[in-house]
Amino acid sequence: MSFQQGLSGLNVASKNLAAIGNNVANASTIGYKTARAEFADVFANSMAGGGSAQIGIGAALAAVRQQFTQGNIITSANPLDLAINGSGFFRLSTNGVTSYTRNGQFSLDNEGFIVTNSGARLTGYQADPAGQIAASTPSDLRISLANIPPQPTTAASMALNLDSREDIMTAAFNINDASTYNSSTAMTVYDSQGNANTLTVYFRKTAANTWQVYGAANGAVLNANAALGTLNFGTNGLLAATTSMNVSLPLSNGAATPLNFPIEFPAGDMTQFGVNFAASSLTQNGFTTGRIAGFAIGDDGTVLGRYTNGQTRAQGQVVLANFVNAQGLGALGNNQWSETAESGQPLVAAPGSGSLGTLQSGALEEANVDLTEELVNMITAQRIYQANAQTIRTQDQIMQTLVNLR
Repeated sequence: MSFQQGLSGLNVASKNLAAIGNNVANASTIGYKTARAEFADVFANSMAGGGSAQIGIGAALAAVRQQFTQGNIITSANPLDLAINGSGFFRLSTNGVTSYTRNGQFSLDNEGFIVTNSGARLTGYQADPAGQIAASTPSDLRISLANIPPQPTTAASMALNLDSREDIMTAAFNINDASTYNSSTAMTVYDSQGNANTLTVYFRKTAANTWQVYGAANGAVLNANAALGTLNFGTNGLLAATTSMNVSLPLSNGAATPLNFPIEFPAGDMTQFGVNFAASSLTQNGFTTGRIAGFAIGDDGTVLGRYTNGQTRAQGQVVLANFVNAQGLGALGNNQWSETAESGQPLVAAPGSGSLGTLQSGALEEANVDLTEELVNMITAQRIYQANAQTIRTQDQIMQTLVNLR
């Protein structure tokens, strides 16, 4: 009598229960992908080949394959928590060994590297000191806590309205005499050391539709007390043409001197209407040094640092990897997989490119385990196990009957 069918049935049913139990155990594991036990029937080899009366000798476990379907995305308070919305895997490095994961629970280690709970480092494209990112070989991503250097002002722009009702000035310009100019405004500019310097610009109406512009920095008149330039308006109250005036600020604080830059008065933004003087825009491109105040990760994987001087700068870009056959990846534990010959080589690129999904910062992807389905599968697997045990019992009873024949 043959017990093999029943034994093989018990074996595969036990392994099916193990796969189901593992899914249930990992229902709360971030990024876990449910596994499915797949089986195949078994036939004995025959020298004469198969026949219509051939009976199988049981079942065998063909494979246990993980199902890489999308899990639910939940929000979190950690900006380093990342969820992949779509296809792809995070690329990790552990002492130079590459692995892949869907678990986006990341944090910073004591060196500023973005790491998993097991210490594997997240990889991506690096940014140069100016914050420019170029696709290259991915390397370990690190958040730099260093201050960004200051940038001296090299250009400025003003947009404002000069009151056409103002009187024409006849007295010589005197910074200390408000009766020698019609209006003024001030802006902060920065030198090579990031020091703030106050630039004050004065406007004098010298004729109908004509205004002279004077400047002073830190209380001292610029350009040897001469006008920086002239603004000419049309009868419609609009500036006739965009006007640029060069400014040269002498410095005595140890920074590079003089600080030279042009001030632009755009034709489309400068007006001379019969309303009170008002500045609508005062801009310049310099800034002081800044300490990092926080960072965020965009949906394209860009790690953007925010600094105390109001600037932002890219520090790197997270990359994702995808595979032709993701089910062929080798499981390593700790929510990580490795590349195998069956999976094919990884296709590495920025999130959102090609078939890769996008990232969501401050979010995590839950396990894609359906507990209701797993519990129903567990009941089915239990009944199959019982049924196979019953075939063994029946075979035993038949054999006992044969033994008792005499």
